This record gives sequence, structure tokens and C-alpha cells, in this order.
Amino acid sequence: MKRFIGFKESIEILKNAFNEEVSEEQLFLSESLGRVLSKDVVAKENSPKYETSGMDGYAIKYKDQDGGKIKIIDKLPAGTANTVEVIDGTCIKTFTGSLMSKGADTLIPIENVEVEGDYIIIKEKVPKGYSVRPVGENYKKGEVLIKKGTVIDFGEIGVMAGLNMIKIPVKREPVVSVLATGSEILELGEEQSNISQIRSTNHYTIEAIVKKAGAKTHNMGVVGDELKSIKNSILSALEFSDIVITTGGVSVGDYDFVKDAVNSIEAEVLISGVVIKPGMHIRVVKVGKKYIFALPGFPYSSAITTILYIVPLIKRMLGLDDAYDIVYAKMAEDYKKRSKKSEFTAVNLKYDKDGYTVDLAGKKKGTSAILTNLLSHPSILWIEVDEGDLKKGDTARVIKL
Repeated sequence: MKRFIGFKESIEILKNAFNEEVSEEQLFLSESLGRVLSKDVVAKENSPKYETSGMDGYAIKYKDQDGGKIKIIDKLPAGTANTVEVIDGTCIKTFTGSLMSKGADTLIPIENVEVEGDYIIIKEKVPKGYSVRPVGENYKKGEVLIKKGTVIDFGEIGVMAGLNMIKIPVKREPVVSVLATGSEILELGEEQSNISQIRSTNHYTIEAIVKKAGAKTHNMGVVGDELKSIKNSILSALEFSDIVITTGGVSVGDYDFVKDAVNSIEAEVLISGVVIKPGMHIRVVKVGKKYIFALPGFPYSSAITTILYIVPLIKRMLGLDDAYDIVYAKMAEDYKKRSKKSEFTAVNLKYDKDGYTVDLAGKKKGTSAILTNLLSHPSILWIEVDEGDLKKGDTARVIKL
């Protein structure tokens, strides 16, 4: 495979390589929030099954309002079977959610009447059928209420509870293992022994990104620059992971062992370098139905390549739309393109009555090590290889995060 392919080609290669379905699992309803539904939810009966009251009042025959006075013959709290029939000139006191009594066709609210002994006096008439919930008002038998692929939220929880669904079929969360490489990398809490050592950020940042995308994560910490250790860590992670992500060691330095470790694993090479900034040395291989992503070590590079490549794959595994949320925005300032690559730059995206605008206020210029550019809910300005500088007022392509 040729090195340094174009960005769009690399995305197509990954899409074409994916031909698996992640299996489903059953979760209790209370545990299913935020998960992806794997089967359509279909109504097995009408809701409500019978006509019910929409408020507190009196179940009457509509025509009896003309008499101005109706006799109360019973009351019907919610949850009570209605055995008494409403006949001409009579009514039954009925509460919100109660079944409508046989013979009644209208519910007159309590505020529309006065009670005198065993009678109600009509103060204000209501239309026929007022406040009577018809059969199937919520949904009808056979109706698809929630489509598979839906991310379960509070509304879905409520509807499925109403359907008496105790366990919910959901897509299994893809398992993603993340490990950082580099003898100069210190774990959280680890004491610095020399001034060249830096604190680990990559595996925590990436873990947060992929977890937010819907994956289950394993943070495997930091592995030193030693070929055997790196290879063993990757092989160990492959045993229980759908995706293994490494950061660092993919460039051309004397101690960049990740590419050698990945090369030594029997795998299908999908990507071996892309003409992008940041992240050109990204390497992706497929081992059976599993994926290894070897990402650059600079924090901004590894975060951006995770967003561009791994988040869409996770969505694909969950049966979701893997496309980026792309918007087009007016540039609020000039932007000078820094390379002849596809560039992905953190920007501020704003929306007002005139549409989207984009600026770089607070974003620092420099290397791909500047992770602080991803603070404050950024979006990503995407400029293709054959595109040049942007002027204030130009329309720009932006990946909305």
C-alpha cells in the first residue's frame, strides 16, 4: 500500500473495511439510558385500551347538559372497575385516568358545575367528547414507537416502561483499550526524576472521547519505549478489545517502536500515513474483526485523529450514522493555511440570527502539542489539500463537535 494517502481516501478505506455487527445484549430498563436500541419497539396493544378521563369531573351524556341539572349516581376513582352505567339524566363522578363509564360520551370538568346535594348544576357546557381520551390516543397496536438505532433517552425510558419492558435489547458497547507509549511519559501521581519527563495526557483524553462516543474503555496506562513490552501490551489488549489505540512511537525516530510492534503482528494494513495536519503518521491495521490504531504522540494530534477516525468507527459498530456533523460558517477573521495537507484546526463556532460564524479567539499557534486549543467546546475547521487561505467573510467547512 502506498504511504500518505489523501484524507477522503483514508476514510473510505475504513468504511469499506468494516463488515461486522457488534452483538447485542439485554439490559434492565433502568440501566439502558444512553445506550443504542438494537430492535424496533412495537406496540402490542392500544394505549389507552379503553376510553379514559383526561381530568377530574363527571362522566355524562352530552345531551343531558341541556337540562341544566344531572343526578350523581356513583363515583369512580382511578383504577376502579366501572360497573355502573350512565343512563339518561345521570352522571358519575370521575377522576383523572379513570375509565369512562358505559353510556357516557363526555367528561364535564368539576369547575364547570356546582354540586347541590345529589345533583350537579351545569354552569358552562362543554362540547361532545370533551376530555375523553380515545382508544389508541398514545399509540395503536402494531405501531413502531421507537426505531432501532435510537439512543435511549428519558422519553424512550418512559414509553418502554409503559409497555412493561423489563429488559431492553441494546447494542453491545465496543470495547476500546488505550495505551500511551514513551519512556519520557509519567503517569498521574508519578514522581518526576528528570526535567525531560512529561505528564501523560493522551490516554486520558482519548478515553474520554471514545467513552463519549459510546464505547466501553480500558485505560492501560503508559508503556515504555521497548519493542517487546509494546507488542505484548497490544496483543494482551486485543484479547478483550474491539479497538486498540496506541499513542506515540509512529514517526521515524530511533525509539519509535510502535510501528515496528504493529508491523510484527499478523494483520491487514489499512492505512499507513495520511496527508493530514495533524496526524500524518497515523497507522491502522485490522486483525480479524478487530482494529489497531497507532496514533501520533502529540496530544492535539492524537485527539484529532481519534475524532476523525475512531469516533466514526465506534458509531458504525453501534449502528449509528457515522457521518461528521458538518456545518458551513462565515469566517470572522482571515486564516492562513499552514501546509499542503488536509488541515484540521480547533476553532470557535458561534450561531446567531445570521447563521454560523467561526473565529480563532484564544487559540494558540504552534505545534500539535497544544492540547489547550481543545478547551471551551471547540469545533474543527476542515480545509482540504487543494484549498488555500481563507479570508474574512469566506464560507468555511466546520466539523461540529
